[in-house]
Amino acid sequence: MPIFKCDSNNDNPQVFPLDEITCGLRAVRQKWRASQNRLNEVGGRHLPSPSAISDAMDSLIGALFPMRLGPNDLLQETEDFYVGYTIGVALNVLLAQIRLEVKYQYRNDSLNDEVLEQKAVDIMRAFAIALPKIRSQLDTDVNAAYVGDPAAGSVDEVLLCYPGILAMIHHRIAHEFYRQNARLVARIIAELAHSQTGIDIHPGAQIGEGFFIDHGTGVVIGETTIIGERVRVYQAVTLGAKSFSVSEDGSLHKGLPRHPIVEDDVVIYAGATILGRVTIGKGATIGGNVWLTHDVKPGSFVSQASSSDERFFHKNGE
Repeated sequence: MPIFKCDSNNDNPQVFPLDEITCGLRAVRQKWRASQNRLNEVGGRHLPSPSAISDAMDSLIGALFPMRLGPNDLLQETEDFYVGYTIGVALNVLLAQIRLEVKYQYRNDSLNDEVLEQKAVDIMRAFAIALPKIRSQLDTDVNAAYVGDPAAGSVDEVLLCYPGILAMIHHRIAHEFYRQNARLVARIIAELAHSQTGIDIHPGAQIGEGFFIDHGTGVVIGETTIIGERVRVYQAVTLGAKSFSVSEDGSLHKGLPRHPIVEDDVVIYAGATILGRVTIGKGATIGGNVWLTHDVKPGSFVSQASSSDERFFHKNGE
């Protein structure tokens, strides 16, 4: 492809000064690449495609729940054929995206194509094998929503209509890729759900079975959050970081535990904000709009009036 030449003496009048704009954008790109030490990169766009991953996710979701989220004319007699075919298509699309991520991850290493291909295949094989486990986990999430919401008329209504379930379908899949160190693909999957539901779950978050997000909009769950089993949260809940460890040059340390641990059977009501590596004990209830930055004992009830007090009010009145 010929290199575009910036010509300040271009006498060709245009409605839009395209030459000037193009050259200006090139200068900005070069400045950015210089700041990132990326001036010598060659090649094309070696990054996974959100649109391709979105298409694969649609197929995967249909295959995980074929009689509810699959094609309208699907019959149980042909269910296995549909699942097998659709899973195969989706996995091959995702394999192509994982290849791109692997090449991107190791772009500065001298690994040959055969080694890179094997890494991509290993990631996808591990993910594929985990699909029955993912479906089983999602069944517990669907049941938790049905049992936990008196407005839910059936598990089918929950699966078809609840944004918290759509978010968890994406999260269970994204988390498996995160575990396999395909973290860019995982983050793209998480952000697909975020854009559709307003629920922001980092793919690194560890979430136990039977998790129910009621209503959902504005929920934020950070990367190193650990959530136990049978936990329920409402809209606008934040499980975030209180502070960030910084190195001598001012850059943030990444990957350190900095988000809450929420033990089994906890309920967190709307608008609550829990920050830092604190532990919310088993069976605790966190009231609406509470701001918490310290541990909560098991079985406690924390309201706005008590959230800043060292003394926690237990359900039994002690």
